[in-house]
Amino acid sequence: MALTFGSTELDYLSSQRIGRLATVDAHSAPQNNPVGYWIDRNTHRIDIGGYNLGRSRKFRNVRSNPHVCLVVDDLASVDPWRVRGVEIRGTAEALEDTEPPTGGMSPEVIRITPLWIGSWGLTDDSFAMHVRRATDPAA
Repeated sequence: MALTFGSTELDYLSSQRIGRLATVDAHSAPQNNPVGYWIDRNTHRIDIGGYNLGRSRKFRNVRSNPHVCLVVDDLASVDPWRVRGVEIRGTAEALEDTEPPTGGMSPEVIRITPLWIGSWGLTDDSFAMHVRRATDPAA
């Protein structure tokens, strides 16, 4: 069962353009890359595209191990110190011959289905962590 983002999380994710995608290869070696992403507002799935994405290590990693984590965060203020962000853990599909999220990208997409969402700093209480899992009754 996939999770959907709350309105505050969706607004924040829509205001940012770059996140960091963590994947693990077939030999359990981790990799973390900056990526551009797009949210399907109907399904709340996340698409990651890129130039030559199908030839990338992250694409191959998703094929061998679908468990991923995407973190989108920023520093909202240094005085006072305020960080904010969203962490999304889920399963990913390495799709070929797919319409890329935007022009100039190859026809491969990594599509993430959220199963765990954590967010912080999106409201006035920047130190509070809000977490939901797909197995939670409220999810």
